[in-house]
Amino acid sequence: MPVRHILLAVLVATAWGVNFLAIHASLQHFPPLFLVALRFALIAIPTIVLIPRPKVPARYLIGYGLGFGTLQFLGLYLGMAAGFPAGLASLVLQASAPFTVILAALVLREHLTPARIIGVTVAVVGLAVVGVTRAQATSWMPFLLVVFGAFGWAIGNLASRQAKAPNPLHLTLWMSVVPPLPMLALSLVVEGPAEIGQALATSLTSAALPAWIGLAYTILIGTVLGSGIWVWLMTRHPSSVVAPFSMLVPVVGILTAWIVLGERPALLELVGGVLVVGGVLWAVMPRRPRRVVTPFGEAVEPMPAPLDARAGVRSKL
Repeated sequence: MPVRHILLAVLVATAWGVNFLAIHASLQHFPPLFLVALRFALIAIPTIVLIPRPKVPARYLIGYGLGFGTLQFLGLYLGMAAGFPAGLASLVLQASAPFTVILAALVLREHLTPARIIGVTVAVVGLAVVGVTRAQATSWMPFLLVVFGAFGWAIGNLASRQAKAPNPLHLTLWMSVVPPLPMLALSLVVEGPAEIGQALATSLTSAALPAWIGLAYTILIGTVLGSGIWVWLMTRHPSSVVAPFSMLVPVVGILTAWIVLGERPALLELVGGVLVVGGVLWAVMPRRPRRVVTPFGEAVEPMPAPLDARAGVRSKL
């Protein structure tokens, strides 16, 4: 992988890590459910007009939109709005990796290697450490909401994998067509027209400017530019080479939240974070085929399919 491509991968991971600050800024003004609907509506409108619909079965496009776009951000935005720190949210969302491994084994009957079982177990232990620490400081609910968001992302991973889109970026952009209407309906029921109307009525004031800047960053940098570069890299290099760079996202997320927002994670939260990142890396790390001796001579043991879902487009941030 050339140095310039490595720099691009680091740039994308950095942009996605900073994106949690942008989400935090937007949540200071807009209700979380309405913000999800607004975010995807602003992507969906130009997508329908300018981007050809990907040639994939509708059920996988809808499944991707419901999992990756709707459930993920419903959990993430509600969790952050309830007080879960932006930096830790970038870490806990990595739970999508072990969820993807488990769901792929249950739904797609993928073989679970010992290495993946160990990686998933270590990551789950790390999540438990973070969850218990946060529960002692505040409550379980914000943490569980973000974990639910990671589960939604894993569902989207399986749907996007089954879709086998010729152009993954087009699939990611068209996924944005699914969330706006259900999220707007849910927002009207839960948050109510009064809260939504108040947010819109004051959205053109100077106080709302950081929220709009955060939303613009999330759409233009996090989704369009970040996903575009990531897909470009994925078409030129093996997924096992590109995907590990995504583990820089929580590192950047925690550091930037520490610097900008003054969020100082507890020691046990950092320990849990190391376990999560380490477990995920161990689970997705490529390994050489193992040579075995058979009655007919030496042979190479078949390797399980690579964990494509972890290397998919990460336009979520």
